[in-house]
Amino acid sequence: MDTRHMQYFMALAETLHFGRAAARMNMSQPPFSRQIASIEKTLGVTLFERNSRNVALTPAGKHFLEDCRTILAGFDAACRDVRLVASGMKGELRLAFMMHAAHGVVPSLVRLYSQSRPDIRLILEERIPTDIDRLLTEGRLDVAVTFRPIHAPHLRVMSLARDRLQLIAPAGHRFERCVSIRPQNLASERLITAPASVAPTLRTAIGIYCATAGVVPNFAFEPHLQHTIIRLVAEGLGVGLIPQSLCRELGETVVSRPLENAPEFDVVLCAPASVDNPAVAHLFDIAATQMAGGEKS
Repeated sequence: MDTRHMQYFMALAETLHFGRAAARMNMSQPPFSRQIASIEKTLGVTLFERNSRNVALTPAGKHFLEDCRTILAGFDAACRDVRLVASGMKGELRLAFMMHAAHGVVPSLVRLYSQSRPDIRLILEERIPTDIDRLLTEGRLDVAVTFRPIHAPHLRVMSLARDRLQLIAPAGHRFERCVSIRPQNLASERLITAPASVAPTLRTAIGIYCATAGVVPNFAFEPHLQHTIIRLVAEGLGVGLIPQSLCRELGETVVSRPLENAPEFDVVLCAPASVDNPAVAHLFDIAATQMAGGEKS
């Protein structure tokens, strides 16, 4: 038995007429009748009561009709879905992003993608940069928003935004009176920032910035998460160096000040160059439209 046999059966069950059922299946009546007889023989049950004038479903035939409808509807849906998945219109997309990107490009990117691809299940993962790099390399992510990698020929990369380093300090700190902060101003400060093992791009930028004034940075605390840095600064445990995009909603206990000649870094969308998920391409299309100054629906 296969789906073709179910279609033979359903044609007769729905018309209760051998001639009309055979015509529906583009067959002459004799071979169609043999197909019905073969189905009953294979199943070992009588599906139809027939005489010279009438055809009627047996109780077993009525039950089999409902099951066939369910099976064929499921089969049709499976065929439709596999085409949608292959075209990038259905399926799932694993998207990772750095925490501070959630304050910038990620929300609008997710909104536009969800609007245009409602049948794609977006799996969002907030990750530290080094985890993103590792998971991309291992093929465990489809796409990510992260810092621009230094050398990554195995990745497709598109610029999304440019961020810069900014200083945060507890309210009432001497830096609150400053218009901007120079690297030499940091010489006597306890710094709170993410370690190189978590955010090498940020840590390298901080090291280079301090070195321009001959300052050896005093890293007092090195939490993994940017929000933890903000909390520690609010408690007066030091000053922080974080992406500017995180400084929009600091609250009353923390102030931010720009750095003079602040280091800048690109935030990018990247995916394995050999990614086999067809849902990825449309995310890059949306990102390109955003970069061009418009929105794609």
